[in-house]
Amino acid sequence: MDLEKAFEEATMTTEPVPIRPAATILLVRDEPHFQVLMVKRHHQIDFASGALVFPGGKTHPGDHDPAWADWAIGWATTPEDQRALRVAAIREVYEEAGVLLARDSAGATFRGDDRAAAARDEIAKDDRAFIHLVDELGVKIDLDALTVFARWITPPLTPKRFDTWFYVARADNDQLAVCDGWETVDAEWIAPAEALRLAAAGERKVIFPTRMNLQLLAEAAHAADAVSRAAGRTLVTVEPKVERRADGPVLVIPPDAGYGAVVEPLSSVGI
Repeated sequence: MDLEKAFEEATMTTEPVPIRPAATILLVRDEPHFQVLMVKRHHQIDFASGALVFPGGKTHPGDHDPAWADWAIGWATTPEDQRALRVAAIREVYEEAGVLLARDSAGATFRGDDRAAAARDEIAKDDRAFIHLVDELGVKIDLDALTVFARWITPPLTPKRFDTWFYVARADNDQLAVCDGWETVDAEWIAPAEALRLAAAGERKVIFPTRMNLQLLAEAAHAADAVSRAAGRTLVTVEPKVERRADGPVLVIPPDAGYGAVVEPLSSVGI
């Protein structure tokens, strides 16, 4: 997408673009070293096509089902406005990477099984309710496993806008990730610094919000440190603003959001 052209068009229209709630997970682990799970978006997807991203997506009606109270650990202690977002985040990482953040009746981490693997396509295509699968598996999704990492709202220069909550969660080392082959064509565990290196070298496409959050994640030494840092940060919602500069339009974000002073040429952002 030509963002500079989109910016010019956005300044000439008063038609508001609806903002859709969305959620994504930075799933981290320590073996063989500090890594985060990332997926490569299918090139035919209309948002961030071909990009390396964290698993996630917009919320679905089923994520708001009050029946989740019986199938979600931490339901009562999770703020009401966060419940559907966390359900969505857990559902999305299951659909896109095959990792289900859930626990069995004994409190043990769900490692996955053939039933869970076989149902991914049905869940992703809304042919089957996610809550019905969780019921069949005899597990509960773990809302407590998620810690708020960041919140970003897409600026009003793109055809689709999202209010995206980023969560960080620890994964067990034996929780494998497998792409869905539909929305994503690859899934890999990668060191945050390595993902940034590949993006800088032009070997991977990494869009602006993902890159900023990789940089923030890379400040952590290990998975527990990443979760601790996120829990200790004051959440500042990031809605990038476009400013005109002498050498062209740039994106800026709030200086107190934890990313430092960021001034990004619009031409290098990429969507």
